[in-house]
Amino acid sequence: MLAVGGVLLLGAGLLVLAGGFGLYGRLHLHPAGWWPLTSPHQPVVSTASRTRWTERGWWWPTVITVLSLAVVGALWWLVAQLRRSGPGTVTLPTPPGRGPALRLRGRALEDALETETVDLPEVTRVRVRLTGNRRRLLLRAAVRLGQGGTPAALLDEFHTGPLAHARTSLALPDLPCELRLQVAGHAAARAPKRPRVS
Repeated sequence: MLAVGGVLLLGAGLLVLAGGFGLYGRLHLHPAGWWPLTSPHQPVVSTASRTRWTERGWWWPTVITVLSLAVVGALWWLVAQLRRSGPGTVTLPTPPGRGPALRLRGRALEDALETETVDLPEVTRVRVRLTGNRRRLLLRAAVRLGQGGTPAALLDEFHTGPLAHARTSLALPDLPCELRLQVAGHAAARAPKRPRVS
């Protein structure tokens, strides 16, 4: 939706810019009659449209409020996209006094778990997120099984495979994990919400 909205706004902006530079006349193009800007001397918004509601007392407060809410909403969305809910890096175990400390990007760990989990039988989609802080990490995994997939078998394979490998790599044998399972075509058969895998 954001991409489509951005493309539409970019296209409209380019068309208005073309009118401002007078490209329509130079290229002998004839835009639709309702298009607001076809020459450099034509305002984007007509005088009638600009002054239509100015005598109403509610007009300018409404315009300012709507624009302010749009700006605040856009800034809130931008901050939410830039902020991660989990640690950016995870410290890997190294023998004391032997070489520099090693750090692994949280996204790299998530990708490794997703790649290993999606190779398990009947798994069609995986999403893994590392949350918490460096002292108290938590893995959240959402796994979708194909029709005929067995949640009990997947739990066992996930516990002894991807999760065990992550715990060994991080030297965190008690690394908690919340696993959410869903079987395709059986929404009612979804496993209990976020069962904790120990």
